[in-house]
Parts: sequence; C-alpha cells; structure tokens
Amino acid sequence: MRGEDIVRLHVQEQRRLRVIHHIMEKRFTPCEAAPLLGLTDRQIRRLVQRVRREGDRALGHRRRGQPSKRRLAVGFKAKVLRLYGQHYGDFGPTLAAEKLADRHGLQVSKETLRGWLREQGIDHFCRRPRPHRAWRARKPRVGELVQLDGSHHEWLEGRGPRCVLMGSIDDASSRVWARFYSHDGTWPALDSLCRYVQGSGVPLTFYVDRHTTDKSPSAPSQAEQLEGRPAQSQFERCVADLGSQLIHARSPQAKGRIERLCGTFQDRLIKEMR
Repeated sequence: MRGEDIVRLHVQEQRRLRVIHHIMEKRFTPCEAAPLLGLTDRQIRRLVQRVRREGDRALGHRRRGQPSKRRLAVGFKAKVLRLYGQHYGDFGPTLAAEKLADRHGLQVSKETLRGWLREQGIDHFCRRPRPHRAWRARKPRVGELVQLDGSHHEWLEGRGPRCVLMGSIDDASSRVWARFYSHDGTWPALDSLCRYVQGSGVPLTFYVDRHTTDKSPSAPSQAEQLEGRPAQSQFERCVADLGSQLIHARSPQAKGRIERLCGTFQDRLIKEMR
C-alpha cells in the first residue's frame, strides 16, 4: 500500500535513530552514547534491540496516528456548538462551559470549547490588544510643565492621624515640592498651588488627574453656556487666572513621574522606620 514505507519521527526521535545507527555500525558504544541522548546505557541497548527487530519505525511513538482514548463521542461537538449558538452566543468559553454542564448535562472543558469556537471563527471573547502608550520626552525648560498629585497613605505608620501628601514635580528638572495635609480637597490643592507659585514661579502648564477638585463633574451653568465656557472647579478658575494651562490625564501612566515619586517617598519612609 502506498505510504507504508514512510516513517514519521519527531526531531528528538530522529536524533536518537541516528545515534542508534552509529552504535549498530560500531562507531559508538552504549556507554559513550548515553550522555548524548540523556539515557542510561541499559535503555540504549533496549533501543538497539528494538531497531534491529522492528526497523526505524521502532523509535516512533506507539500511539501515533491512533485516536485518543479520551476523545468525545461523535456528534458531541456539533451538539455543543448548536446549543452555544442558540443560548450562549454572547458568553465566553468559561461561563458557557458552566451553563452547558448545569443546564444540559454536557461536560466540556473551557479550553476545549475555546478551541472549537475559534475553529468556527468566534473570537469575541478574546482579549483585545491594549493601545500603545508612546513615551513622552521631558520638557526642555524648567517651568514648562509641572505634574501635581495627592497620595493617600498611612504616612505616620499609625502614630498619628491619616494625612495626604500633596506633591509636585517639574518635568524638566525633577525639582520636587511636597507638603502634608489632613485631607484631599479644594483648600489643600489651592494652598499647595499657592506655596509652589511663591517659591518657584508660575509654570506654563499643570498636569493633573481627573479628580473632582481638578475637574468639575457638573454641567455648565447658564452663564457659562452663554459664554461658551465649560464648567470649572475652583482650582481650574485659579489656574486660569494665573494664565496657566491645565491638562487632565486620562491614566496614571500619563503622569508617571509624580506617581513614581509618591511610591519613592513610601519606600524611603518604610526603610527609615525599620
């Protein structure tokens, strides 16, 4: 029959067969070949005897080409996919497998179901790639951009009231200013802004998060609508009066320098307390 003389072997099996042939040709001894194959000389002798008795196919896996004993019944896959399409089309594999077991008595693993669904072109449950965040270079001059943030942490290690560290860092020079406050709100934000401006001057731009103190969540008033202005918090109004621009970050990674600064303060505090 055509194809009976074809022997299918994996790379590791082909390597073993080549060494076994060298042993049969008296180029190697079993003891010399043992380190090459990671086997004992006794195992190699058994392989040599098997190859002499059965030929090169003796090194192939005995179960290769045979159906698995754990395979599911014929028609089971079609039934599962039919029920999935009828009742659980918007479910992921994990939840769908649980519902199939609870409601229909069909036991199928979530990974098996995942593979079947992908074969059918169903992949809405796959994780979408996250958008790439481009690295932003530092500003070339001091005062062009200042990042602000407040950090809630047990700064006094339980030996005093909880407090908030209001900090700022210049994007170009990494110059830091920080001060503790009892809470995070409009007054601490304005006080820290005033102290920073008195000591370092008015920067061109402030980089803040989208906290209600920094960005008003309310709708514009009637007067603001008539003037074409968005709703502003007290902090936004003060920054506008200074003639500075306010940028609201959409993620912590956007203002990573001030975020890392707060983490650095926490690490240093823990080391000093120890």
